[in-house]
Amino acid sequence: MNVTELLENHFRHFNARELVAAAKAYGEFVSAENNGRMMVTLAGAMSTGELGLSLAPMIRAGKIHAITCTAANLEEDMFNLVAHDEYQIVENWRALSTEDEVALRDKGFNRVTDTCIPETVMRHIEGRLTPMWQEAAKSNKGRMPVDFMFDLLDDKDLVQHYQVPREHSWLAAAKDMDIPVFTPGFEDSTLGNIYAARVIDGTVPNHTAIATGTYQMQRLAQWYEEESKESPIGFFQIGGGIAGDFPICVVPMLIQDLKKDIPLWSYFCQISDAVTSFGGYSGAVPNEKITWCKLEAEGPKFMIQSDASICAPLIFAHVLGW
Repeated sequence: MNVTELLENHFRHFNARELVAAAKAYGEFVSAENNGRMMVTLAGAMSTGELGLSLAPMIRAGKIHAITCTAANLEEDMFNLVAHDEYQIVENWRALSTEDEVALRDKGFNRVTDTCIPETVMRHIEGRLTPMWQEAAKSNKGRMPVDFMFDLLDDKDLVQHYQVPREHSWLAAAKDMDIPVFTPGFEDSTLGNIYAARVIDGTVPNHTAIATGTYQMQRLAQWYEEESKESPIGFFQIGGGIAGDFPICVVPMLIQDLKKDIPLWSYFCQISDAVTSFGGYSGAVPNEKITWCKLEAEGPKFMIQSDASICAPLIFAHVLGW
């Protein structure tokens, strides 16, 4: 049996049943009959976890229409594209001693669970981005973080350094399909730290190269208002944090602060290991978002409390009919 058949035959209860229900509703929402649009948000280390293997086909199949991600996910898809074979996998990562961690650090590796990213790839990409940042800062033309990454994908010299097929990159798929990618909180990333350092040391003349988060919110609002004229828009959230909270808030902002008459998010699914707690956004159940003018009361809502690195590819496989 294929993946879809496996899910429908064996995923019958608890989080497993919720996963299948969410996948079926997702597929129906973006079908030709319903013409829905889907925002997918990425928190955690999904790019280092190579989610692009299933995320990129979803984008190319027209099942995803916008992405909001942490800056770490943005940069790590590029890192993986050009340095995959230089990564080190640590199979017994739970058993690493402090001395083991120091040894990895001294070899120039940065560990993300079982995957160690080489410092060399970060410096490689810094070397290519710095002239772009300098040019943008000198002209005072702030650009969204993804714009610089899309330019890197056009770099013919960089193509020679690809270590995985380009079709495995969700960032390349987003560029090819011309879907928007929003990246709030750029400073909370390796390249964001490097960018700040280059401004501090004078290599980049000022902070104007990177567009502000509020500018990106404006761009997101324009996208949502335009798309919602013709289609319902859904929200598929992987993890929590700023990657999820930033984009979902565009609807109450449009309604409450701009007094616009627009529809709320019409589908919602979150995959998270967080649980409902006192004030924890990542563990907030979907119904709570109704009070914030984020979700339609009648729309499908799902909360899958599990590991996104396992669940997201399964849902994408079901939507794609794999």
